[in-house]
Amino acid sequence: MKYLNIFSLAIIFVLASATTTLAQKTEDKAQVISSTKTLTTKVKGITCSSDLKTISANVEKLKGVKACKAGKTGPTTAFEVSYNPALITEKEIYSAIQGTPGCKSPNDRPYQIKQ
Repeated sequence: MKYLNIFSLAIIFVLASATTTLAQKTEDKAQVISSTKTLTTKVKGITCSSDLKTISANVEKLKGVKACKAGKTGPTTAFEVSYNPALITEKEIYSAIQGTPGCKSPNDRPYQIKQ
């Protein structure tokens, strides 16, 4: 009987600890999800719709980026990027845009952020 009481207390302790840990993880996850920002940036050097798709896909691969939507093709194109600032910075997003290879020549990096 004595061992049964000790075993029962141990089980209760383990379950209480697990519940507390799960509650903390859920709270942390909620904070990460709720802190989404939107960055709108203009990019020069885009010549075709393929450029838009390539840049958007490259930015969306980054951890912390939820979406990257491009505007119309033109001398300067606006991109709207939804991201989590706890996971990625604006500077990293800019680097991904400017580091995307051009569609005509993969060795070129023709895209520039317009400030």
